Amino acid sequence: MSAGRDKRAQGRIAVDIGGTFTDIICCPEGRAPIARKVLSTPENYARSVIDALKVLIASEGLAPESVGLFVHATTVATNAVLERKGATAALLTTKGFRDVLEIGRLRLPVLYDLTWRKPPALIPRHRVYEVAERMDASGKIDTAVSLDTVRAVLKEAITAGVNSVAVSFLHSYANPEHEESVARLIKAEFPGVHVSQSADLVREIREFERTSTAVVDAYVKPVVHRYLSSLETGVKAQGVEAPILLMQSSGGLMDLRTAAEQPVHLLESGPAAGVVGVNHAAGLAGIPNVLSFDMGGTTAKAALVEEGEYHRSGEFEVGGEISAASRVLRGGGYLIRLPVIDVAEVGTGGGSIAWLDGGGALQVGPKSAGASPGPVCYGLGGTEPTVTDANVVLGYLDPDAIGRGILKPDPDGAWRAIEQRIAKPTGMTVEKAAHAIHTIANATMMRALRAVSTERGRDLRLFTLYAFGGSGPVHGANLAQALRMPEAVIPRFPGLFSAYGLLTAKVEARRVQTFLRRLAEVDTTELERQYERIAGDSVASLLEQGYSREQVRVRRFADLRYVGQQYELLVCLPDVYSPSSAPALLEEAFGAEHRRTYGYLNAQPVQIVNLRAVAAVSEGFVPPAGQARADYRPDKPSRPVYFADAGERRAVDVITRGDLSSPRTGPLLIEEFDTTTVVPAGARAALDGQGQIRIDLRAAGGGKDTP
Repeated sequence: MSAGRDKRAQGRIAVDIGGTFTDIICCPEGRAPIARKVLSTPENYARSVIDALKVLIASEGLAPESVGLFVHATTVATNAVLERKGATAALLTTKGFRDVLEIGRLRLPVLYDLTWRKPPALIPRHRVYEVAERMDASGKIDTAVSLDTVRAVLKEAITAGVNSVAVSFLHSYANPEHEESVARLIKAEFPGVHVSQSADLVREIREFERTSTAVVDAYVKPVVHRYLSSLETGVKAQGVEAPILLMQSSGGLMDLRTAAEQPVHLLESGPAAGVVGVNHAAGLAGIPNVLSFDMGGTTAKAALVEEGEYHRSGEFEVGGEISAASRVLRGGGYLIRLPVIDVAEVGTGGGSIAWLDGGGALQVGPKSAGASPGPVCYGLGGTEPTVTDANVVLGYLDPDAIGRGILKPDPDGAWRAIEQRIAKPTGMTVEKAAHAIHTIANATMMRALRAVSTERGRDLRLFTLYAFGGSGPVHGANLAQALRMPEAVIPRFPGLFSAYGLLTAKVEARRVQTFLRRLAEVDTTELERQYERIAGDSVASLLEQGYSREQVRVRRFADLRYVGQQYELLVCLPDVYSPSSAPALLEEAFGAEHRRTYGYLNAQPVQIVNLRAVAAVSEGFVPPAGQARADYRPDKPSRPVYFADAGERRAVDVITRGDLSSPRTGPLLIEEFDTTTVVPAGARAALDGQGQIRIDLRAAGGGKDTP
């Protein structure tokens, strides 16, 4: 079936792999959505996807041939970087630039920590090979590349065990001819070796950024290639012949072939899917300004949506203490110079382990219990207390609800772990120790929420918090209250919401070209010609996948800065404009964004750095109405919950989402098969027309006496 075929009348399946659970949502034609969770299988992530698919087919009578599209987000590429389990890779670079990775940008994520060390290069210096070639900044060949020299270098590298090669030559953004000739040689004479070209990935200035991106791509490519091959084989073995699309870090979908060729685009696919889902759900509900909060098993993520647009950044880092597309916080991880939804991420999730440091102070994360063995309360052999264990002890979570059909819960084990590891050494009661874990986790997650909002000049009193992920609804309302936000929303399918976001995403293709000009001096004819070229390339990529030109919408962007500034801001041109008016439109948009981000304007001239074009399939998909597992009921109508200010437990009502057809006032626990929502005392919870839980925090009295 062609990828461009109209699938609106076809069933869709979305699968999101997390650190602890693999989530699947299926929208069969003419039926309510079906949602399932299975434990992730870190030793072979494809197995959990196939297991989830088997459950759907067996338990729901799903006809495999009815599936028109299979959409997927995965942490495989990210985990390969974080766990240092990628390829044995080599880098080919221009002679004289062997140390570009080590030199980097000399930025530090911390100023006064003398013990901090930058992460080791993914490709060590002894596997960086210099090639005598040179291209000047205009794209003119200065020194031709010797393929005989390259051939000899490659033989040496392969003898040393290399199975993937990054090629990054000086000024290849202006003319990629040398990189392309080397890539052709590798594919023709060394077919077992993967190759990543910097100019294919990043057609922009800045040598380190381009090289780092190509290196990360080469490092993860064999791992992702094996995974996607296994996934495709496994899905087809279940009788599903639908096209497989992957979520990109930028929020668009890409076909499986392109994902295998450029896996670096998948590094933030899971977090991106959640933000896409928030943008879609908030748009349906008429909520323009949203702070997205996604707390899963291993991490918590935050992103901002304003006036129906999620923020994007031109680069991001992976592998640091806080992963963020920040303009200030740099140097803690591996730089990726690609468009990404602007997400801040911290290593705090439901599975984050609580521990005491050398001074006896309580810490939470970033180490996680993951899917195996998981939190102690999962009953899978875990021994170290986690945030989820603390929430079970406090009464926020019913361990039987967490594990129904998946786990054999051990709530007593959670109590013992906190008692032995935290409470006794610190002299606290078990409940106070659990509340301390919960509080420290909240404080850490606040960093991510502020990193994308108040630290960038946004007033959160004008925003609504969307909380999702397996643990997000437990913490979300209290975090929103602490940030003085007026409302928190728990969307449909909160524990599987990134999978929901996959269902709503659109297929995209992006192109970029450096165009270094002062805006006041730009030739509008040349500007339009460059835009037409990159826009045409992005559209052609979608046409090759079977979509028609009528299905594709093209948007044009530019990276702008004041002359002398180090970093740019991304702005967008209107869909319809006169080419002669483009410079004025860009300058106006840049001024508005600069004032909003930094609070001031400058008298310096404005400079274009890069031009960008995004082609997207304009047709969208709206998941049908209905709730997953509508027949779910809590085991007990109330549960004793620990209140820190009173130092005691109080009975709190436990209801389902459906019970909110009439508004209820907290404290309240709303239990579903995939998560539990904690409603603070005094807050008012109700359902809106989209089936979302809306928690009005303005009547909550400043968060006193909250569970």
